[in-house]
Amino acid sequence: MEPLASRVPMMVIEGNHEMEPQGHDGAVTFASYSARFAVPAEESASNTEFYYSFDAGGIHFIMLGAYVDYNRTGAQYSWLEKDLRRVDRVVTPWVVASWHSPWYNSYASHYQEFECMRQQMEGLLYQHGVDIVFSGHVHAYERMNRVFNYTLDTCGPVYITIGDGGNIEKVDIDHADDPGKCPSPGDNTPEFGGICHLNFTSGPAKGRFCWQRQPEWSAFRESSFGHGILEVVNSTYALWTWHRNQDTYGEDSLGDQIYIVRQPKECLIQSRSV
Repeated sequence: MEPLASRVPMMVIEGNHEMEPQGHDGAVTFASYSARFAVPAEESASNTEFYYSFDAGGIHFIMLGAYVDYNRTGAQYSWLEKDLRRVDRVVTPWVVASWHSPWYNSYASHYQEFECMRQQMEGLLYQHGVDIVFSGHVHAYERMNRVFNYTLDTCGPVYITIGDGGNIEKVDIDHADDPGKCPSPGDNTPEFGGICHLNFTSGPAKGRFCWQRQPEWSAFRESSFGHGILEVVNSTYALWTWHRNQDTYGEDSLGDQIYIVRQPKECLIQSRSV
Protein backbone atom coordinates (compact mmCIF):
# COMPACT_ATOMS: atom_id res chain seq x y z
CA MET A 1 0.00 0.00 0.00
CA GLU A 2 2.91 2.40 0.60
CA PRO A 3 3.47 3.40 -3.06
CA LEU A 4 -0.25 4.05 -3.49
CA ALA A 5 -0.68 5.87 -0.19
CA SER A 6 2.25 8.16 -1.02
CA ARG A 7 0.39 9.74 -3.94
CA VAL A 8 -3.34 9.07 -3.43
CA PRO A 9 -5.31 10.64 -0.56
CA MET A 10 -6.71 7.96 1.73
CA MET A 11 -9.16 7.94 4.61
CA VAL A 12 -9.01 5.04 7.04
CA ILE A 13 -10.94 3.63 9.96
CA GLU A 14 -9.72 1.29 12.68
CA GLY A 15 -10.27 -2.45 12.65
CA ASN A 16 -9.53 -5.32 14.99
CA HIS A 17 -5.90 -5.64 13.87
CA GLU A 18 -5.25 -2.04 14.89
CA MET A 19 -6.21 -2.69 18.51
CA GLU A 20 -2.70 -3.97 19.37
CA PRO A 21 -3.16 -4.16 23.18
CA GLN A 22 -0.02 -2.92 24.95
CA GLY A 23 1.14 -2.64 28.53
CA HIS A 24 1.09 -5.26 31.25
CA ASP A 25 -2.72 -5.22 31.33
CA GLY A 26 -3.31 -4.56 27.62
CA ALA A 27 -5.11 -1.33 28.45
CA VAL A 28 -3.31 0.73 25.79
CA THR A 29 -4.85 0.13 22.37
CA PHE A 30 -4.76 1.65 18.88
CA ALA A 31 -1.44 3.43 19.55
CA SER A 32 -0.07 2.94 16.02
CA TYR A 33 -3.37 3.84 14.37
CA SER A 34 -3.67 7.03 16.40
CA ALA A 35 -0.08 8.08 15.69
CA ARG A 36 0.15 7.29 11.98
CA PHE A 37 -3.10 8.46 10.44
CA ALA A 38 -4.39 12.02 10.27
CA VAL A 39 -8.16 12.24 9.87
CA PRO A 40 -10.53 15.26 9.91
CA ALA A 41 -11.93 14.57 13.36
CA GLU A 42 -11.93 18.17 14.59
CA GLU A 43 -13.26 19.43 11.26
CA SER A 44 -16.26 17.10 11.58
CA ALA A 45 -16.96 18.01 15.21
CA SER A 46 -15.63 14.69 16.50
CA ASN A 47 -13.25 14.61 19.43
CA THR A 48 -11.56 11.39 18.35
CA GLU A 49 -9.95 9.74 15.34
CA PHE A 50 -12.15 6.67 15.86
CA TYR A 51 -15.14 8.23 14.08
CA TYR A 52 -15.38 11.24 11.79
CA SER A 53 -16.85 12.44 8.49
CA PHE A 54 -15.87 14.35 5.35
CA ASP A 55 -17.25 15.40 1.97
CA ALA A 56 -15.81 14.35 -1.39
CA GLY A 57 -17.26 14.34 -4.90
CA GLY A 58 -20.92 14.76 -4.03
CA ILE A 59 -20.71 12.24 -1.18
CA HIS A 60 -20.85 12.76 2.56
CA PHE A 61 -18.69 9.99 4.01
CA ILE A 62 -19.25 8.84 7.58
CA MET A 63 -16.54 6.70 9.19
CA LEU A 64 -17.69 4.83 12.29
CA GLY A 65 -15.77 2.97 14.97
CA ALA A 66 -16.81 -0.63 15.57
CA TYR A 67 -14.29 -1.03 18.41
CA VAL A 68 -15.33 1.93 20.55
CA ASP A 69 -18.63 2.54 22.32
CA TYR A 70 -21.50 2.50 19.81
CA ASN A 71 -24.43 2.32 22.25
CA ARG A 72 -27.29 4.79 21.92
CA THR A 73 -26.25 6.45 25.19
CA GLY A 74 -22.63 6.93 24.07
CA ALA A 75 -20.64 9.77 22.55
CA GLN A 76 -20.29 8.16 19.11
CA TYR A 77 -24.04 7.71 18.68
CA SER A 78 -24.65 11.31 19.76
CA TRP A 79 -22.03 12.56 17.30
CA LEU A 80 -23.50 10.43 14.48
CA GLU A 81 -26.99 11.77 15.10
CA LYS A 82 -25.75 15.37 14.92
CA ASP A 83 -23.60 14.68 11.85
CA LEU A 84 -26.51 13.15 9.94
CA ARG A 85 -28.71 16.12 10.79
CA ARG A 86 -26.12 18.49 9.30
CA VAL A 87 -25.97 16.76 5.90
CA ASP A 88 -27.06 19.03 3.05
CA ARG A 89 -28.42 16.76 0.31
CA VAL A 90 -28.13 19.56 -2.24
CA VAL A 91 -24.37 19.75 -1.75
CA THR A 92 -23.83 16.04 -1.06
CA PRO A 93 -26.82 14.04 -2.37
CA TRP A 94 -25.13 10.76 -1.46
CA VAL A 95 -24.39 9.57 2.07
CA VAL A 96 -21.97 6.67 2.41
CA ALA A 97 -21.04 5.10 5.74
CA SER A 98 -18.14 2.79 6.48
CA TRP A 99 -16.88 0.73 9.39
CA HIS A 100 -14.76 -2.37 9.71
CA SER A 101 -17.10 -5.21 10.65
CA PRO A 102 -20.16 -5.95 8.46
CA TRP A 103 -23.66 -6.14 9.88
CA TYR A 104 -25.00 -8.16 6.95
CA ASN A 105 -22.81 -11.14 6.19
CA SER A 106 -23.71 -14.62 4.94
CA TYR A 107 -20.20 -16.07 5.32
CA ALA A 108 -19.52 -18.37 8.27
CA SER A 109 -16.53 -16.21 9.19
CA HIS A 110 -17.62 -13.40 11.55
CA TYR A 111 -21.27 -14.37 11.11
CA GLN A 112 -23.49 -12.09 13.26
CA GLU A 113 -20.35 -10.97 15.05
CA PHE A 114 -21.41 -7.31 15.24
CA GLU A 115 -25.12 -7.84 15.71
CA CYS A 116 -25.00 -5.63 18.82
CA MET A 117 -23.76 -2.66 16.80
CA ARG A 118 -26.44 -3.24 14.16
CA GLN A 119 -29.18 -3.27 16.77
CA GLN A 120 -27.92 -0.01 18.25
CA MET A 121 -27.25 2.02 15.10
CA GLU A 122 -29.14 0.63 12.11
CA GLY A 123 -32.34 2.55 12.83
CA LEU A 124 -30.50 5.88 12.86
CA LEU A 125 -28.82 5.24 9.50
CA TYR A 126 -32.15 4.16 8.00
CA GLN A 127 -33.98 7.18 9.41
CA HIS A 128 -31.53 9.53 7.70
CA GLY A 129 -31.47 7.68 4.40
CA VAL A 130 -27.87 6.46 4.24
CA ASP A 131 -27.39 5.15 0.69
CA ILE A 132 -24.40 2.79 0.82
CA VAL A 133 -22.40 1.06 3.55
CA PHE A 134 -18.90 -0.37 3.04
CA SER A 135 -17.27 -2.82 5.46
CA GLY A 136 -14.37 -5.26 5.48
CA HIS A 137 -13.29 -7.84 8.10
CA VAL A 138 -14.62 -10.81 6.10
CA HIS A 139 -11.97 -11.82 3.56
CA ALA A 140 -14.36 -12.14 0.64
CA TYR A 141 -16.78 -10.07 -1.43
CA GLU A 142 -20.51 -9.71 -0.88
CA ARG A 143 -23.09 -7.18 -2.06
CA MET A 144 -26.46 -6.97 -0.39
CA ASN A 145 -29.85 -5.97 -1.73
CA ARG A 146 -31.32 -2.93 0.00
CA VAL A 147 -32.24 -4.15 3.46
CA PHE A 148 -33.36 -3.01 6.89
CA ASN A 149 -33.58 -5.27 9.95
CA TYR A 150 -33.00 -8.36 7.77
CA THR A 151 -36.02 -7.48 5.60
CA LEU A 152 -35.80 -6.30 1.99
CA ASP A 153 -36.53 -2.58 1.96
CA THR A 154 -36.16 -0.28 -1.05
CA CYS A 155 -35.22 2.60 1.25
CA GLY A 156 -32.52 0.69 3.11
CA PRO A 157 -28.81 1.08 2.32
CA VAL A 158 -26.90 -1.11 -0.10
CA TYR A 159 -24.43 -2.94 2.17
CA ILE A 160 -21.18 -4.06 0.54
CA THR A 161 -18.48 -6.20 2.13
CA ILE A 162 -15.18 -5.45 0.41
CA GLY A 163 -12.73 -7.11 2.79
CA ASP A 164 -11.03 -8.99 -0.02
CA GLY A 165 -8.03 -6.79 -0.76
CA GLY A 166 -5.66 -9.61 0.18
CA ASN A 167 -4.61 -11.19 3.45
CA ILE A 168 -2.09 -13.75 4.67
CA GLU A 169 -5.01 -15.47 6.41
CA LYS A 170 -6.37 -16.35 2.94
CA VAL A 171 -9.84 -15.86 1.51
CA ASP A 172 -12.99 -16.85 3.38
CA ILE A 173 -14.84 -19.62 1.54
CA ASP A 174 -17.54 -21.16 3.72
CA HIS A 175 -21.03 -19.68 3.88
CA ALA A 176 -23.20 -19.94 6.97
CA ASP A 177 -25.91 -21.52 4.81
CA ASP A 178 -23.61 -24.26 3.45
CA PRO A 179 -24.44 -27.73 4.84
CA GLY A 180 -22.73 -28.18 8.19
CA LYS A 181 -21.14 -24.70 8.17
CA CYS A 182 -23.59 -22.76 10.32
CA PRO A 183 -21.63 -21.42 13.32
CA SER A 184 -22.87 -22.04 16.83
CA PRO A 185 -24.50 -19.00 18.47
CA GLY A 186 -21.56 -18.81 20.87
CA ASP A 187 -19.01 -18.57 18.06
CA ASN A 188 -17.69 -15.38 16.46
CA THR A 189 -17.25 -13.38 19.64
CA PRO A 190 -16.16 -9.81 18.82
CA GLU A 191 -13.01 -8.28 20.29
CA PHE A 192 -15.20 -5.40 21.45
CA GLY A 193 -18.83 -5.15 22.52
CA GLY A 194 -21.28 -7.76 23.60
CA ILE A 195 -22.90 -10.80 22.00
CA CYS A 196 -26.36 -10.27 20.53
CA HIS A 197 -26.69 -13.29 18.25
CA LEU A 198 -30.29 -13.97 17.26
CA ASN A 199 -32.53 -16.45 15.50
CA PHE A 200 -34.58 -15.01 12.65
CA THR A 201 -38.22 -14.32 13.50
CA SER A 202 -39.72 -14.25 10.01
CA GLY A 203 -39.14 -15.33 6.43
CA PRO A 204 -37.61 -18.57 5.11
CA ALA A 205 -35.14 -18.74 8.03
CA LYS A 206 -37.74 -18.22 10.77
CA GLY A 207 -36.66 -19.85 14.01
CA ARG A 208 -33.15 -20.57 12.74
CA PHE A 209 -29.75 -19.03 13.43
CA CYS A 210 -28.67 -19.54 9.81
CA TRP A 211 -30.42 -19.65 6.48
CA GLN A 212 -30.42 -22.93 4.57
CA ARG A 213 -29.75 -21.17 1.29
CA GLN A 214 -28.27 -17.84 0.24
CA PRO A 215 -30.28 -15.21 2.15
CA GLU A 216 -32.65 -13.07 0.10
CA TRP A 217 -30.82 -9.96 1.25
CA SER A 218 -27.53 -11.30 -0.18
CA ALA A 219 -27.49 -10.34 -3.85
CA PHE A 220 -24.02 -11.51 -4.90
CA ARG A 221 -21.06 -13.11 -3.15
CA GLU A 222 -17.74 -14.53 -4.26
CA SER A 223 -14.67 -15.81 -2.45
CA SER A 224 -12.05 -13.95 -4.47
CA PHE A 225 -9.58 -11.23 -3.66
CA GLY A 226 -10.44 -8.01 -5.44
CA HIS A 227 -11.18 -4.30 -5.23
CA GLY A 228 -14.07 -1.98 -6.00
CA ILE A 229 -14.67 1.42 -7.58
CA LEU A 230 -17.62 3.71 -6.84
CA GLU A 231 -18.37 6.31 -9.53
CA VAL A 232 -20.98 8.96 -8.77
CA VAL A 233 -22.72 9.83 -12.04
CA ASN A 234 -25.14 12.42 -10.66
CA SER A 235 -27.46 12.97 -7.69
CA THR A 236 -29.51 9.90 -8.66
CA TYR A 237 -27.13 7.31 -10.11
CA ALA A 238 -23.85 5.82 -8.91
CA LEU A 239 -21.99 2.97 -10.58
CA TRP A 240 -20.38 0.32 -8.37
CA THR A 241 -17.91 -2.08 -9.98
CA TRP A 242 -16.01 -4.92 -8.34
CA HIS A 243 -12.94 -6.42 -10.02
CA ARG A 244 -11.18 -9.66 -9.15
CA ASN A 245 -7.49 -8.99 -8.64
CA GLN A 246 -6.52 -11.65 -11.17
CA ASP A 247 -8.69 -10.19 -13.94
CA THR A 248 -7.64 -7.62 -16.51
CA TYR A 249 -9.69 -4.46 -16.89
CA GLY A 250 -12.38 -4.59 -19.53
CA GLU A 251 -16.10 -5.07 -19.98
CA ASP A 252 -15.69 -8.85 -20.18
CA SER A 253 -13.82 -9.16 -16.89
CA LEU A 254 -16.14 -7.44 -14.43
CA GLY A 255 -16.69 -9.43 -11.27
CA ASP A 256 -19.81 -7.53 -10.27
CA GLN A 257 -21.39 -4.29 -11.41
CA ILE A 258 -24.56 -2.45 -10.49
CA TYR A 259 -26.09 1.00 -10.79
CA ILE A 260 -27.20 2.17 -7.36
CA VAL A 261 -30.21 4.45 -7.68
CA ARG A 262 -31.36 6.97 -5.09
CA GLN A 263 -35.12 7.39 -4.76
CA PRO A 264 -35.73 10.77 -3.08
CA LYS A 265 -39.46 10.75 -3.87
CA GLU A 266 -40.08 7.32 -2.36
CA CYS A 267 -37.56 7.75 0.47
CA LEU A 268 -38.30 11.33 1.47
CA ILE A 269 -35.59 11.65 4.10
CA GLN A 270 -32.97 11.48 1.34
CA SER A 271 -34.20 14.71 -0.26
CA ARG A 272 -33.87 16.83 2.86
CA SER A 273 -31.45 19.76 2.85
CA VAL A 274 -30.42 22.22 5.54
